[in-house]
Amino acid sequence: MSEQKILTRDVEASVVPIGTKVTLQKGETAHITQSLGGTYTVIVNGNMFRIGSKDADALGFDLPATPTLTADAAATGPLTQEQLEKKVWEQLKTCYDPEIPVNVVDLGLIYDCHLTLIGEANYKADVKMTLTAPGCGMGPVLAQDVQNKLISLEPIDEANVELVWDPPWNQSMMTEAAKLQLGLL
Repeated sequence: MSEQKILTRDVEASVVPIGTKVTLQKGETAHITQSLGGTYTVIVNGNMFRIGSKDADALGFDLPATPTLTADAAATGPLTQEQLEKKVWEQLKTCYDPEIPVNVVDLGLIYDCHLTLIGEANYKADVKMTLTAPGCGMGPVLAQDVQNKLISLEPIDEANVELVWDPPWNQSMMTEAAKLQLGLL
């Protein structure tokens, strides 16, 4: 993807790959290189940035709808923990590394996701994830994205995301689909 957009307002962005927050200025030209999971990787003045879904309007896009499980619950009653776990993994697959067009689950970056019942029908999600490189400054940005996406699911009231380094990530942790998509098969 390579679409050009003029920023319609000042917008906070993260510098890729170091993760530093900066403000891109209204009127600057952004070349969109990746638009996956509601986030945007853009090139502005020769530098790469990640713009979050909450700021899609700065690029002239509609803000994404917040996912909810209310319709499911209204139609069939509350989700079982097994059904919720499936929804959680689907939601995790909407998180993307800004430099790699594969979701964090298929990249093999999610090592564990555990749901704990807190209250009558509310849950806490504990996630252990890693990065493709330990020194990647985007780690906190990706962890926050995972946390935000999980909390957006109605029965999830808390989400803790821990970055771990053991075992170290390697390409063998990727799914076959991810390897195929990246031309590694």
